[in-house]
Amino acid sequence: MIFEQLQPSALTEWKMIKDSGQPRYSGLAKALKMTPAEVIEEINKSGLRGRGGAGFFTAAKWHMCQAASGSEKYLICNAADGDLAAPVGRWLLESNPHAVLEGMLIGAYAVGANRGYIYINAASQSMIEWLQTALAQMLDNGLMGENILDSGLSFHIKIKAEACDLLSGEETAMLRKLEGKLPMPSLRPPYPAVAGLKGKPTLINNAETLAHVSAIFQKGADWYAGIGSKESRGTKLLVLAGKVANSGIVEVPMGITLRQVIYDIGGGVAGDKELKAVFIGGPSGGCLPDSALDISLDYESLATEGGIIGSGGIVVADKDTCIVDFAKECLAITKAASCGKCVLCREGTTQMLEILTDITAGKGRPEDVDLLIELGEGIKAGSLCAYGKTAPSPVLTTIKHFREEYEAHIKRKRCPALVCKKYISYHILGDKCQGCQVCMQECPVGAIDGGGGLIHVIDQDNCDKCGRCQEVCPAEYSAVTKAGSVKPKTPDEPIPVGTWKKKR
Repeated sequence: MIFEQLQPSALTEWKMIKDSGQPRYSGLAKALKMTPAEVIEEINKSGLRGRGGAGFFTAAKWHMCQAASGSEKYLICNAADGDLAAPVGRWLLESNPHAVLEGMLIGAYAVGANRGYIYINAASQSMIEWLQTALAQMLDNGLMGENILDSGLSFHIKIKAEACDLLSGEETAMLRKLEGKLPMPSLRPPYPAVAGLKGKPTLINNAETLAHVSAIFQKGADWYAGIGSKESRGTKLLVLAGKVANSGIVEVPMGITLRQVIYDIGGGVAGDKELKAVFIGGPSGGCLPDSALDISLDYESLATEGGIIGSGGIVVADKDTCIVDFAKECLAITKAASCGKCVLCREGTTQMLEILTDITAGKGRPEDVDLLIELGEGIKAGSLCAYGKTAPSPVLTTIKHFREEYEAHIKRKRCPALVCKKYISYHILGDKCQGCQVCMQECPVGAIDGGGGLIHVIDQDNCDKCGRCQEVCPAEYSAVTKAGSVKPKTPDEPIPVGTWKKKR
């Protein structure tokens, strides 16, 4: 695939060719023999779309910046990885930084940018060190600075390490942060490509998009356009996580199905359990049921189901996952990252999180599901930026596909997955307990009573439902069971003489 083609055996051995005795990146060498307009047309021919989530056509953004007036222009590589569970930018800059840097040079030549910034997470110290080494190598080989390789291209790159969160993916918020201001989105137009950093035309692409640019000019637009689906060309880096047998970062052609990704590449659901749902696109992505496994991974197909590719994160959920609890965790992340500028986003996500918390705590009301839908649609319609518009997606898509699970929490007061603590209880089965006292010794709140060789009992009033007793119970006994709100039936045989009984 694309990144396999570009992967160097060592950082100092990136793919270069010799031209008039001077070392050059092979993709850059090809681009510099073309006019800026021809470079943009090559990107257009390839069909490359931005890998930041929205899927905006890269050539259109480049053309807008190239046409903008001004002698000073900027190019920013966004490698912030606001979704820390999908560190695609970090992986690229640590494994093959020159693919990204070559893409930056080609983009700078195409739009006329003379200064570049790489926006990264300050917490990723190893990535910063690798990137500093790569930039030093560029400088040593005449690939950065004034009149690069006697081509007339002058381009300087600096690292901008900042504390990053999910909002870092929003272009205008990121620009304000680079200017030392509060990271709040701005109304568009004007777009950053026309008036961005310091009011100057600014081309912003994420690290994966720029690495694709490098591949396109190394291998050709026709080669690239031959990969993927009709509207979504090339490949995409995905991060498989959750209840999947093989987790990690994988590269797949656009248009591949979720079934192929999860089962052919990911090895299926861990423990051969039944797949329940797939969360795709990060905390502000969407939830798809198992019936959607044959959907194509491309921008248009996912949009019809309420999903987005987003950060590229794919979280597999098995039958032991509580959909309501998962949606609550996603919304907690997006709420915490909200800048607070839009009232609907700020107050709406807060209220939605309160409702979800109540539902998982046994305080849900029959009208809560419809209220969540109303709030979610309001946030989508009234938020200024794409971040706010997608924040309610995990809740709205889980209600769309798993409304019955919400209803079970509210109307039947039970959690089908036995996850929400309010709806579960732990019990020791009298016919299996051997009185070994292991669970009693490990209970962090002292809620288990019993003596050596005597059947133990869990005090339900004191139990904090941590599940530690079930974890430590010897496998040959399996005396501890987790159940719903109703206590399991006791064995028919009488309790042995000497068994400890809880006092009334």
